[in-house]
Amino acid sequence: MLNPNLDTIQLLPEEYERFSRHLILPEIGLEGQKRLKAASVLCVGTGGLGSPLLLYLAAAGVGRIGIVDFDVVDHSNLQRQIIHGTAWVGKLKIESAKARILEINPYCEVELYNTRLSSANALEIFEPYDIVVDGTDNFPTRYLVNDACVLLNKPNVYGSIYRFEGQATVFNYEDGPNYRDLYPEPPPPGLVPSCAEGGVLGILPGMIGVIQATETVKIITGQGTTLSGRLLLYNALEMTFRELKLRPNPVRPVIENLIDYDEFCGIPQAQAEEAAQQAAIPEMTVVALKQLLDQETKDFVLLDVRNPHEYEIARIPDSVLIPLSEIENGTALDKVRSLADGRKLVVHCKSGVRSAKALGLLKEAGIGGINVTGGILAWSREIDPSVPQY
Repeated sequence: MLNPNLDTIQLLPEEYERFSRHLILPEIGLEGQKRLKAASVLCVGTGGLGSPLLLYLAAAGVGRIGIVDFDVVDHSNLQRQIIHGTAWVGKLKIESAKARILEINPYCEVELYNTRLSSANALEIFEPYDIVVDGTDNFPTRYLVNDACVLLNKPNVYGSIYRFEGQATVFNYEDGPNYRDLYPEPPPPGLVPSCAEGGVLGILPGMIGVIQATETVKIITGQGTTLSGRLLLYNALEMTFRELKLRPNPVRPVIENLIDYDEFCGIPQAQAEEAAQQAAIPEMTVVALKQLLDQETKDFVLLDVRNPHEYEIARIPDSVLIPLSEIENGTALDKVRSLADGRKLVVHCKSGVRSAKALGLLKEAGIGGINVTGGILAWSREIDPSVPQY
């Protein structure tokens, strides 16, 4: 529980009306509302999780909110990042978020950090805030947020989402566990796909972000029982909630300083391996592919390794669909070998990543081919704008 000097905190006449539904709650009342006004919360990220939690923290009356992000608003964000609007596409997310927060609560002080969070700046950015809320979507930054909170002894309100599932908890609060008790070691790079690769139900981050906002308000007001020591698991398709107990690991390594978290998560090594693999695979531009298709020859086959539902969204003419998963499990190798018999094999996916992986597996099976750089997204940009971008 935070202990500000409430004697120095006064609500304006307009704030009594604005927060009247809080003031009549015995668990919050005037003291709780003053605690909210005195509190400072830093949100790392203004994406799917940051959007709802920032909206509700501002509406609840949190007096000072910091936002760390360096990205700009994209059309693909608008399906779930509800703090942003169409008019803000191409502009900084932190500026979009600030404008919306001040529309909701003009008495909120908003501080912006237009930067990528790193080991060099995290402690300085975190230090002035009471609570840090993690709205990030990658493992290196989650470990960084955790370790900085441990070093500064600040609560870390955590959430994560993927497809139809989410989880939330509170780390580093009242001698409770931290993120390293849940994940002592990071998973191998690429094992957990991003939302851009695997997709996410647009409503899902709203649920998890609201839970994060709720936990933050409870910590500030000192009311209720937080999720510290409990990992809440949510499945939107089944509409179920489960809890797992979390306990501090008595033999976990002591966090003494911030490290290189990309290196810790194996990112540079994975990138080097991927670059080496791609360098060993012949490539073709979408312009060259268009010229090949225009020749109307039968000496090549165009293989699409995306998923069937992606193929329904957009496709390149005359392509044959065989999902990457069928190449990975070996069930489609004979089919690919038959298609490529005596013909040039040209492979594409959404952006060129999955097709490169497919070609690497095919090469191990003795089947050579050419990767289409940029995939169907490049085809849409450079050849046929009528093909939807997704």
